[in-house]
Amino acid sequence: MDHLLTCSFCGRKKNEITLIVSGINGNICNDCIERTYSIIHRKFSSRSEDQTQKNNKNQEEEKKEISIQIPKQIKQFLDDYIINQDRAKKIISVAIYNHYKRIKLLKEENCEIEKSNILLIGNTGTGKTLLAKSISKFLNLPFAIADATTLTEAGYVGEDVESILTKLLQSANYNVNLAEQGIIFIDEIDKIARKTNNPSITRDVSGEGVQQALLKILEGDIINVPPQGGRKHPDQKMIKINTHNILFIAGGTFEGLTRIINNRINQTSIGFAAYEKKKTFNNQEKFTCHEITYHDLKIFGLIPELIGRFPIITYLHPLNKSMLKKILTNPKNSLIKQYKKLFEMDEILMQISEEALDIIVEKTLELGLGARGLRTFCDKLFLDFMFNIDILKQNKILNIDKDILIKQLSKYY
Repeated sequence: MDHLLTCSFCGRKKNEITLIVSGINGNICNDCIERTYSIIHRKFSSRSEDQTQKNNKNQEEEKKEISIQIPKQIKQFLDDYIINQDRAKKIISVAIYNHYKRIKLLKEENCEIEKSNILLIGNTGTGKTLLAKSISKFLNLPFAIADATTLTEAGYVGEDVESILTKLLQSANYNVNLAEQGIIFIDEIDKIARKTNNPSITRDVSGEGVQQALLKILEGDIINVPPQGGRKHPDQKMIKINTHNILFIAGGTFEGLTRIINNRINQTSIGFAAYEKKKTFNNQEKFTCHEITYHDLKIFGLIPELIGRFPIITYLHPLNKSMLKKILTNPKNSLIKQYKKLFEMDEILMQISEEALDIIVEKTLELGLGARGLRTFCDKLFLDFMFNIDILKQNKILNIDKDILIKQLSKYY
């Protein structure tokens, strides 16, 4: 009966092959064994080579020398994109410079330098988010921008706090060692303020609960991070990230903080001088945010533990007419330069008068949206010109003066 045995893979009989191995429910010949071994060997060797190349690449990135820029060079770069706000740019430049030095020192010596997280406070449109985006262009380290408005306390609908680390991990291409040296900008951090100072029987899951969850991440701890973000579940594979060397920069408008400062500084007094004191202070109300204290932030709704983890607090000035006009024309990515480039691609020379620019700035100030309001008016101004681009191509030139601007805006206002 042995001569009737056939290979279960190739179908050849025993007398046609050299060797056949029999099992419970099948047989395999020596040729099929050799082919199977060859396939398995190639598969595992290719995986091993890929893993080796990946490890070598990670090691090269870790050994890569970090080019440290001095604070003046960092600020000079930020000056190309952000008008004024010199105090905030100086603070950011020094913080990044020290962050670079801390990372380099950790690679050379067994020494630890504490980080100084930064809190940016300013009205909408003053350049907080633009400051973060400009930093990301400059850095050769992982950088991520996270939005605090989507965060909720663990176990509730929304994103867990660890999702902000997922974005940094993705920015570092899942290189954990590189991600642990990165910088995170948390936008709209004022939106997680405690909703009320009064005790409540319900949990403040998107306010104080998020602040409590942020404490360990900001201070520095080993955090379990879901690789793809979203909510965590027990069976999910986690990545451990040490946040001791991650620099956190937070920004927010903190609407209503001026009123809190007014109530603190404008103390009640009696007599004939009381009215004069209040009158003088109210005339300088927009400058009161220079006098921000930790007590003001506590009244606003931030818990003391979170405030203590942002030792550096800076304020971005509200934009006036001259600053808005510079923003409109001076930066590398200014709106006027963007529109000139768009028309230039169609071989059209665009020119706009100073009077027209002044009107755009005045209308923007009335709108109260800061620098973002400039785009609102520019989009309305250039809409018809862009739509009739075929006519402009014949003239090869577009001159926008005061009268043309008023005529265009009158269609909307």
